[in-house]
Amino acid sequence: MPSDATTGKPSLMSVDDALAAILAGLQPTAAETRPIATALGYRLAADLTACLTLPPQAVSAMDGYAVRAADVGTLPVELTRIGESAAGHPWTGTVGAGAAVRVFTGAAIPDGADTIAIQEDVDPAPETDGVTITVRAVEPPGRYIRPAGLDVTAGTVILEAGQLMSARAIGLAVAAGLTEVNVHRKPRIGILSTGDELVSPGHRPGPGQIISSNASFLCAFVESCGAIPVDLGIAPDRPGALLDAIRRAPGLDQAPLDLIVTSGGASVGTHDHVIDDITGEAQHGASGVNFWKIAMRPGKPLISGYIDKIPLIGLPGNPVSTAVCAMVFLRPALAHLAGGSDSSPCFAMPLGSDLDENDQRQDYIRAVIIEKQGLHTVQPAPRQDSSMMSVLTGATVLIVRPPFDPARKAGAMVRVMPIPPLT
Repeated sequence: MPSDATTGKPSLMSVDDALAAILAGLQPTAAETRPIATALGYRLAADLTACLTLPPQAVSAMDGYAVRAADVGTLPVELTRIGESAAGHPWTGTVGAGAAVRVFTGAAIPDGADTIAIQEDVDPAPETDGVTITVRAVEPPGRYIRPAGLDVTAGTVILEAGQLMSARAIGLAVAAGLTEVNVHRKPRIGILSTGDELVSPGHRPGPGQIISSNASFLCAFVESCGAIPVDLGIAPDRPGALLDAIRRAPGLDQAPLDLIVTSGGASVGTHDHVIDDITGEAQHGASGVNFWKIAMRPGKPLISGYIDKIPLIGLPGNPVSTAVCAMVFLRPALAHLAGGSDSSPCFAMPLGSDLDENDQRQDYIRAVIIEKQGLHTVQPAPRQDSSMMSVLTGATVLIVRPPFDPARKAGAMVRVMPIPPLT
């Protein structure tokens, strides 16, 4: 393991390298075909190709009259209304010299017409064929005409493999004539808490005990990311308990897990057994540790490994460390397992208050965006203790500070990662 040149201690893996290593060890789930009405939250396993052209023919973008540009070169001009074209009720004739067809938004453009005189530029006239209309202004040819295939052309790819099936994507696919899609199966994620201090939600904690909130958070987090959480319960602080909890979970022979996520037991205390349990099984070849500890705050004790050939991410036990590591590592891992990638955007914002210089770890600082006199700044929370879930719950963003970032004054630009609303 490489060492830090200044301290001589083993150097910690960077956040970017840790994420790349985690993703490299994950394989997307198998594909399945689903009715498109049930595809919300799934990721496409293959490109989606349109069956229909949208719009299927040229249509009007405005209420008005379909006319020939050759007839409206000199204005004002009088034309004769010869028909009406409404959405779902096209006029099937041909517009000849001196003629106009009343059209409404979304209606098919009749043959012969190549421009629209909007109704505001035409003297009011009875809604009757045979009347004379007076056009006083007109836009260039095609200005208010939506050509066939403006949105989608049959036979072309409208959604690429890996794309998340959002409500918008479902609407597009249905409009393009599709009724089913090929998607990746939703990953099944085992959630296991460790620690003698934990009691299940609904139980009153005894002396020295707390409620196992990490499992509840992680189950909700996994579900919000489009995967299926499987609660594996609480493993006590004893050697082998981690393995027992995973191997004795009911139903896993029929529906195997795609990833195991643990919380707690990842540090170096005498009651932390996650690393020992994994490495103790390494001689069998089906379990092992890929890396342990990264240059990150909060979240240094992160573990990447596998048990019985199932990938494992071991999160720290402090609730904020668990949550921040879930955002940084688990969200991209779930997207990768589901056949896509995480595209959470980061952006730059001015600081609302000073920050001291950072050390060798990449720091994730809980913060909120505030507005004052039209200027938006990002304000770090005054306390950043990794046990304070209330601070994280009130935060809307994380300030991401690289290792050895110098001290920053208020107004300096910093990198900001938004916290999704359901996280």
